Amino acid sequence: MQPCLADLYANPSSVHREGQRARAAVERAREQVAALVHAHPNEVVFTSGGTEGDHLAILGAAWARRADGTRIAISAVEHHAVHGAGEVLTDQGWAVDHLPVGPDGRVEPDAFAPAAGTVLVSMMLANNETGVLQPVEQIARRAREAGILVHCDAVQGAGKVAVDFRSLGVDYLVVSAHKMGGPKGAGALIVRRGAPLSPLFRGSGHERGLRGGTENLPGIVGLGAAAEWGARDLATEAERLAALRQRLEAGIRAIAADAVIHGDRAPRLPNTVNVSFPGARSDHLLMALDARGIAVSAGAACASGAVEPSPVLSAMGVPREVAVCAVRLSMGRTTTAAEVDAVIGALRESVAAAGALA
Repeated sequence: MQPCLADLYANPSSVHREGQRARAAVERAREQVAALVHAHPNEVVFTSGGTEGDHLAILGAAWARRADGTRIAISAVEHHAVHGAGEVLTDQGWAVDHLPVGPDGRVEPDAFAPAAGTVLVSMMLANNETGVLQPVEQIARRAREAGILVHCDAVQGAGKVAVDFRSLGVDYLVVSAHKMGGPKGAGALIVRRGAPLSPLFRGSGHERGLRGGTENLPGIVGLGAAAEWGARDLATEAERLAALRQRLEAGIRAIAADAVIHGDRAPRLPNTVNVSFPGARSDHLLMALDARGIAVSAGAACASGAVEPSPVLSAMGVPREVAVCAVRLSMGRTTTAAEVDAVIGALRESVAAAGALA
């Protein structure tokens, strides 16, 4: 990204020499992103990240298919960005159905029966809290048979597990740079050739008229580099992280026999562990770990002193008293076995400290 910040200062849409140098960098990144998900470069539309990509796909597809119906379906465990797009449509008079998940956090494909007038279904590839992988390919096959478009938020999964745009059979796929080591504020929506889409931003024909606005050149180049990096060692890195996850989970079970690892019976991302230590509230545990130099995410929201359970865990049927104790631990390319062992040690101390505050 540094040459872009220092030297490639021109607008990629300009026809002069400097503009075309910038354009070449954009198109190189487009090829890198396409290669990561096995798409064609002209199917890649650059966005500001996952939230914009989800909104562009869901709203753009729904608006384009309004004449065929005003109903969409989304899984109950989608990211807030997808639920937010659904709220926009609800405000416009659309019906939004929520597909339930089982205790393992997955939608059951055989239970997918879209209501009349459904024009789009949204199904994430991997859950951002539990890491649980959804049966996107099976759901997409059923949707296609009913003439329904399919959107997939692959933000959490791309760069961590193999993603094949063609094999999934979806019409829209969203990725984000910062989830695979790239910069924040850059992402892409992959749009199947021929899939209908109405733009959110209208401008001067950027991104084939699907996303108006001057391209964020440094961010796009960073996204492309992260995509290439992720594709290059995907299999070996996934295997390494899965071994570290197994090490971490063994340590967790040694700390507390009653610890609950959410989604552990379902296929999951190799780098994510969502765990509840009953009696150790998530906000207390987060602070105790932070004091020991360990950064985790709380699986519950704290407002005005009250802790509310994660909607994802609630949708999975996790009891409230367990859900409010959930934290998410994530690992990445730089994580080592020694660091995992250090986290296990910190968890042992922190769970005891958090439990004492209950």
